[in-house]
Amino acid sequence: MLKAVTLKEIERIFEVLDAMNISREAVVIPLRPEHPGRVSIMKDGKLEIVVERDGDFAAWVSGLRDRIEELMKPPQD
Repeated sequence: MLKAVTLKEIERIFEVLDAMNISREAVVIPLRPEHPGRVSIMKDGKLEIVVERDGDFAAWVSGLRDRIEELMKPPQD
């Protein structure tokens, strides 16, 4: 169980974002993990990444790119 999002977890998230060419300034990462973790777009257009509290962080972060890509897909008619 993850009690707080530390620099170690943030750096791993940044690795994913950097590989996707997403600006770190366009992202909000709360320091308190939650269950379930989630990725969403905030009203101001920033990407919010809430880290999963209860699962294995390495497994969660390995699927982060897919969750971001799914969220950013344009709606289909």
